[in-house]
Amino acid sequence: MQKPPAEQYAILTDGVDTVLPEGELLERLEKDRPLRVKLGVDPTAPDVTLGWAVVFRRLRRFQELGHIAVLIIGDFTARVGDPSGVGVTRRRLDAEEVGGYVSGVLETAKALLLPEPLEIRWNSEWLGAMDMHDVLDLTGRFTVSRIMDRDDFSKRWAAHEPISMIEFMYPLLQAMDSVAVEADVELGGSDQLFNLLVGRDLQERMGQCPQTVMTVPLLVGTDGCKKMSQSIGNYISVRDEPADMFGKTMSIPDEVMGDWFLLAAGRSEAEVAEISSGLRDGSLHAGETKRRLGREIVARYWGPEAAVEAEGAFDRLFRHHEVPDEIPEHALPEADPVWIPGLLNDAGLVRSNSEGRRMISQGAVKLDGVRIEDEEAPRDALRGGVLQVGKRRFVKLVP
Repeated sequence: MQKPPAEQYAILTDGVDTVLPEGELLERLEKDRPLRVKLGVDPTAPDVTLGWAVVFRRLRRFQELGHIAVLIIGDFTARVGDPSGVGVTRRRLDAEEVGGYVSGVLETAKALLLPEPLEIRWNSEWLGAMDMHDVLDLTGRFTVSRIMDRDDFSKRWAAHEPISMIEFMYPLLQAMDSVAVEADVELGGSDQLFNLLVGRDLQERMGQCPQTVMTVPLLVGTDGCKKMSQSIGNYISVRDEPADMFGKTMSIPDEVMGDWFLLAAGRSEAEVAEISSGLRDGSLHAGETKRRLGREIVARYWGPEAAVEAEGAFDRLFRHHEVPDEIPEHALPEADPVWIPGLLNDAGLVRSNSEGRRMISQGAVKLDGVRIEDEEAPRDALRGGVLQVGKRRFVKLVP
């Protein structure tokens, strides 16, 4: 039996930034029909981070209450580039690059959502079919002054920084998604508010009932400063191994724990207020509270047993300075000498050759506890050694 509208509203809005227009979501819930709740995602990177997962979890809440999740894979808009929250024009991606990211993002998205009720759409379906007449009709529905209402556009304009015409188009293309799927509600991060409101405007101008917009706060990254981002590297992937996920969580600054409990661990605002109060008055120990946070995040994606094991692995490394009991093995390549960045990538210790080179330059790569400084090493010098990246990633090199 579906929960009463007021109870649904309380569940859906706990921990959100904005729900606009005020009171409209409750009115829609009171009509006692499933809402079509849209979330658009542009596959511009290979992973789904804990920050990105926040909106997926919000969409799942709607599903759990009987509403329809409409997940839009932005295979077209990913090639345009969302200007939200950036100070320069994004690099445009080609179709092949976007296609390479789609499978991982879609697979992870499905794991975070319920299988039903769920619609998955690709926005190339309607955006790719538009001709010049359609584009002119779309742009004719908005003025330059309306687009310049966007805060990051107005700041760049005032600073005499370039803004490409294609960036002006992005909010309109995202708005077309809302029209195409007849969204009742659209979800996004707080940096997406302008785009979501443009979608509402376009629906109304095209004779549809305009969507309610809902934004969630942005999760700060592991550096405690900037939004979690794969391009910056301050992120945790929902696919990270439990030990990595726990260890990275333990590295965050104490002052962002409240936000992480709310957004990454999914605690309610009331629970987070209690935790934050305890940290301030000293009734909660910061280190132990962070461990609790790490366990909750790992348990959310891997289960409670994995969380306990991840904490144990963390203690062996940082309290007892031990190498893990079980280390995966990786076969050395036949080449001699061995190019270390490629070896790190092939062994799964880094995500790319360039990341491998960066980790070496930062002194984060060791062989049997000794820092590796060169990008090449003799094959015999590597055979049988334990290759380590950072404090949590190990492989044993075998012939």
